[in-house]
Amino acid sequence: MIIAGFGFRGEATLDSLRDAYERLGGGADALAVPNDKAGALCIKQLAAETSLQLIRVSAEALQNTETETQAERVIEARGTGSVAEACALAAAGTDARLIAARHISTDRMATCALAEGNDQ
Repeated sequence: MIIAGFGFRGEATLDSLRDAYERLGGGADALAVPNDKAGALCIKQLAAETSLQLIRVSAEALQNTETETQAERVIEARGTGSVAEACALAAAGTDARLIAARHISTDRMATCALAEGNDQ
């Protein structure tokens, strides 16, 4: 199963998320976001548009997931180097592997990463 993990700012739009996802070529089986972002309109719209399940990732799971990229601001705020990568890896399961490190949307409001695993 391939999981697209997302990190995004409050100002992000559907276009922001779609752009970050499409930069990776799409093709995910599910979407994953931090639990506190799962109610955002933009991610709900993307899930509806793609007909993909939206997986909520707990703050604890984010903090316990090592990521390929490291952003100091994100480490301070979330306890992980990349929200998108951590969401993708955590949702994909214990033996998950990152298949695409985070890509940033053109407007710099969203990031997306892909992980592959056997969970879900």
